[in-house]
Amino acid sequence: MATNATAPKNVPQNPQDLEQKLSDFQNLQRQLQMLSMQRQQVAMQLDEIKMAEEEMAKSKGALFRAVGSLILESSREDIKTHLKERKETLDMRASVTSKQEEKVRKQLTDLRSELEEAAKMAAPAQ
Repeated sequence: MATNATAPKNVPQNPQDLEQKLSDFQNLQRQLQMLSMQRQQVAMQLDEIKMAEEEMAKSKGALFRAVGSLILESSREDIKTHLKERKETLDMRASVTSKQEEKVRKQLTDLRSELEEAAKMAAPAQ
């Protein structure tokens, strides 16, 4: 009886399948790296908003806001509203990115198990 008959369903059975699984694994690794960088960028932007809110609380004078290449005077309420909306958007993006990261990590773990099983099956019995 061939060893392929006892192989789990998702374990690559031939060289082309194995190459495809390895390619998928590398793509998932790159995707996870990109998601991690996105999460870090969002975290930095959230930190910037927090610092802006803290500085705004300390400030008693006029407030200015960058709009494109211009810096315009704005009311305290306009700036608070803008920061609040920006923070809500970034919080949502952070949540979505985190869920995507979790999903890709699980896919990587599953694929790693399949590849390890394929390696065990390909290794000569001792």
